[in-house]
Amino acid sequence: MPSLLRCTQFLLPLLLALDLLTSSSGSEAAAFVAKEDAPPVAVTVATASEQTLPALAEVVGTIQAAERAAIAAKVTGVITRMPVVLGSTVQTGDLLVAISAEEIAARFNQAEAQLAQARRNLDREQHLLQKNATTAETVKSMQDLHAIAQAGYREAKAMLGYTTITAPFDGVVTQKMATSGDLAMPGTILLQLENSRKLQVRTAVPESIVLRLHTGDDLTVMVETAEVTTRGTIAEIAPAADPRSRTAMVILDLPADPDLRTGQFARVRIPGNNSKTLVIPTTAIVPAGQMDRVFVVEGDHARLRLVRTGMDLHGLTEILSGLNPGEVVVTTNNRRLVNGQRLRIEP
Repeated sequence: MPSLLRCTQFLLPLLLALDLLTSSSGSEAAAFVAKEDAPPVAVTVATASEQTLPALAEVVGTIQAAERAAIAAKVTGVITRMPVVLGSTVQTGDLLVAISAEEIAARFNQAEAQLAQARRNLDREQHLLQKNATTAETVKSMQDLHAIAQAGYREAKAMLGYTTITAPFDGVVTQKMATSGDLAMPGTILLQLENSRKLQVRTAVPESIVLRLHTGDDLTVMVETAEVTTRGTIAEIAPAADPRSRTAMVILDLPADPDLRTGQFARVRIPGNNSKTLVIPTTAIVPAGQMDRVFVVEGDHARLRLVRTGMDLHGLTEILSGLNPGEVVVTTNNRRLVNGQRLRIEP
């Protein structure tokens, strides 16, 4: 008895499921007959066809200025003036930073005095040599001392010049790491200067693709945040690949655009070998959740077909699977179609 009861408990759900399946199939058949009696739906159609499209690889990059400089101090001293702020536009030679270094100024004054004294001694000995009142060897010594003093003066003058830092090119101050009153040390970066009128895209390209590229090639560059699509010209290609990432650095020059900024994220499209792909009009696609559907014309009926789509090609959609070349699909009035519905195809 217990075993018979267990068998009954197992068979009862199975019999119920079979009964539901049978009744469901019968209702679908009835629905199909009802659709046959319904008036046909007027639609337009298109044929699925193969087209040759360029294969595209997409890499990411960052926009940067072609000219940029990290302005750093060469001497130690207190910053007395920094007449620029973030976003300041400067011209070549404009003052960026002034540093107070009294010991350097004193050394310059000393070198200047020593040079003047060496010049007077040399002039005097040369005048005496004309009167045979000194020797040529003494004049030679004075000439050497004058040369040493002149070199010391040039060195002190150069050091004094390091106390004022000027803009090396026209640009914009994009970073500022110090203010007036801070102590500047040799090698300490004080601010960042960039020429925003000439921008570039810096991107890492896989080594399998970089061999297709050459200096001077034009590539499509997309900056989504600025809604800009433009063409960039390859300016530099690294001759060696990074052994860790297996990529090579590629830099592209960009045309001037007021919406582009340094640091923006960019995508670069690299064309590959052409390939054939199946396409249909985008209007033939009927989205359904995470699936895409199309209605294929069979005689004068619409047959539902699930498809897997690929790229959007400006009014056309790539079909990866689910259709064959030459099949006819419905392109209008297809949102409310059901499987098996009668159609009236219009030109």
